[in-house]
Amino acid sequence: MQTQTHSYHKLQPGGKKDFDSTRKEGGDRTAMAMEKVERLAAENAVVVFSQSGCCMCHVVKRLFCSLGVGPTVYELDEQSGGKKALLRLLGAGSQGPVPAVFVGGKLLGGLDRVMAAHINGTLVPQLKEAGALWL
Repeated sequence: MQTQTHSYHKLQPGGKKDFDSTRKEGGDRTAMAMEKVERLAAENAVVVFSQSGCCMCHVVKRLFCSLGVGPTVYELDEQSGGKKALLRLLGAGSQGPVPAVFVGGKLLGGLDRVMAAHINGTLVPQLKEAGALWL
């Protein structure tokens, strides 16, 4: 049996990119969560806010890997306050808040929008513009 390897960057729980800083007494938590997500999304060409065990998140991560892109992945269920922060930011849509994919610091969307962009041929140009692909 062959083991599959993933080439995305997963940030470990408790790391300096934790969502704990969104929890300030008396502050506007939604604004702070939005600022934190925007800052994290702007730090890398492709960022996926994910949840471990989510099949749609897995599909998005595998798509990027198959295209030669190594996205930065934040597993929100492993970050303290992460899932709540993203829920406040994106709202609980019909398919839930994850995966939430940012390309070039801009929200692309969930699996449906990423797949639509891939199928209609706009995903690769967006990835090139963001600096995630060079060829």
